[in-house]
Amino acid sequence: MERELTPDKQKLEKMLMNEKPTNVMKLKVKQNMIGWGFVLPAALLIFTFYFYPIFRAFILSFQTGVGANIRFAGLANYKRIFLDPLFKTSLSNVFIYLVLQVPMMLFLALILASLVNDEKLRGRGLFRTALFLPCATSLVSYAIIFRSLFALDGFVNALLMNLSIISRPINWIGHPWTARILIVIALTWRWTGYNMIFYLAGLQNINFSIYEAAKIDGANAFSSFFRITIPLLKPIILLTTIMSTNGTLQIFDETMNLTNGGPANSTLSISQYIYKLSFVYSPRFGYAAAISFVVFIIVAILAFIQLKVGDER
Repeated sequence: MERELTPDKQKLEKMLMNEKPTNVMKLKVKQNMIGWGFVLPAALLIFTFYFYPIFRAFILSFQTGVGANIRFAGLANYKRIFLDPLFKTSLSNVFIYLVLQVPMMLFLALILASLVNDEKLRGRGLFRTALFLPCATSLVSYAIIFRSLFALDGFVNALLMNLSIISRPINWIGHPWTARILIVIALTWRWTGYNMIFYLAGLQNINFSIYEAAKIDGANAFSSFFRITIPLLKPIILLTTIMSTNGTLQIFDETMNLTNGGPANSTLSISQYIYKLSFVYSPRFGYAAAISFVVFIIVAILAFIQLKVGDER
């Protein structure tokens, strides 16, 4: 039997029902304000130091001159890129690094990740730390070490001569192809461990029973690696390929500190060329900005191709 409400209680219940949606709306507004309070400072910093400089650089790419002499130049800077032999040289250099270094580095990272993921391996933590340490090394420090290792009287030449592989010291920095190989070796040494961490995280999400079932079916380590490990790590391989491609096309520190773009610009990278256009040669900020956006377009196109090739959907 339903109890009857007095007029006062009916009035109070109506007031509470009317206030409930209002309180909910106020709570949602308060939650949104708190959320924006956390997000807004970071968003302002990102806009100020990331998106605004990109926007200004895009405008600058259509201008020429410096200071009070800046004037609108239209597409002149972009047209000049196609006629610039030094830009073509720097572009070919970074593509050489890309073709030689990225596949070798990623494949080596896959193998190392598989080895240090073995449950039977003793001291796995020590090996993982040792392989990742080069990534945490200072860029300038390791460049100085590599220059001394590959000097005419350095350790590498001494070792190769003692093994009777070469008869006289190799001038690694003095010849175009040996200088490029030196940069490839340095990049591989530094970034292999970094990519290995991604693959190691992916391998730890693969159920070990899959490998045991394959072993029972007669699969050896070689076939398990190519038929189980690589297919299951395909999304991570795609991610590391895109990141490595992006990083290689924008390489700066290694070419600057190891070879300074030499000999005869044979190791010059695009980023180093942009730096020289802005701060070493007579300032050409508009032209340097135009090259930056061309590199951005090249990176975007390569990433799109890699996504289309790697994504079965």
